Amino acid sequence: MSGVGPITQDWEPVVIRKKAPNAAAKKDEKVVNAARRSGAEIETLKKSNAGTNKAASSSTSLNTRKLDEETENLTHDRVPSELKKAIMQARTDKKLTQAQLAQLINEKPQIIQEYESGKAIPNQQIIGKLERALGVKLRGKK
Repeated sequence: MSGVGPITQDWEPVVIRKKAPNAAAKKDEKVVNAARRSGAEIETLKKSNAGTNKAASSSTSLNTRKLDEETENLTHDRVPSELKKAIMQARTDKKLTQAQLAQLINEKPQIIQEYESGKAIPNQQIIGKLERALGVKLRGKK
């Protein structure tokens, strides 16, 4: 190496950026096959309700099945007036607002409002939460 000037090393990093594929391109069959051929790692995820026609929550399936089987009266059950009065009375006795009661049972304030106005479709789990939070029996004979 005689006759060549001093050897220096360039330690500056060289950054080569390539635009990352978007979500649609990642799912494209051609891209996945190309990744398989090149030996790249491919991650597959099985989604719980993927490819099914089921709702995320099955709470309405009972009511929709009842409606499907029903031939004459095509309406959902609503909160009876005795239940909505009992909820309002127990809530006011405990000096709670609708929002405070909703926070106690981990539900939205809109749900309490619907129950007290009689517009809600009765859900036994929510009624059970209300009974525990208010300390009052709302279901069955009193």
